[in-house]
Amino acid sequence: MNAHTPIWKPTVTVAAIVERGGRFLLVEEHTERGALFNQPAGHLDPGESLLEGVTREALEETAYSFTPTALLGVYQYHYPAGDVTYLRFAFIGEIAGPDSARKLDEGIIRAVWMTPAEIRETRDRHRSPLVARCVEDYLAGRRYPLSALVRHPA
Repeated sequence: MNAHTPIWKPTVTVAAIVERGGRFLLVEEHTERGALFNQPAGHLDPGESLLEGVTREALEETAYSFTPTALLGVYQYHYPAGDVTYLRFAFIGEIAGPDSARKLDEGIIRAVWMTPAEIRETRDRHRSPLVARCVEDYLAGRRYPLSALVRHPA
């Protein structure tokens, strides 16, 4: 790399994978491609740890308090239409709530519980292929300890 080559930086996102009674918590959201389904997910904010980010995003998008219990996986996805590469840290966890008085993030239509079959049937309305992939990895038993993540103090 020379001094004129721009530094490539992926976009870091976090996602909450929540299963309860055979159903998964998703959000339906307005996007440039219409109303699509996604896990509660979003961009990591400056200065925020991965665990802080996923907890915040889940609360903002669903009104549920999310407590991460395991790392499902780290996913790299290139979105060709926007020429953006995402690094998605997906976390399994438990929820409490919802807080019915809490307003959902702008663009979020609703939180919805879907079975794996419903998720598979709606693939054409997923924000990315990672929605279904994360559910399949969860069902396959994929889990990593949160201790695999290290946040070095400043």
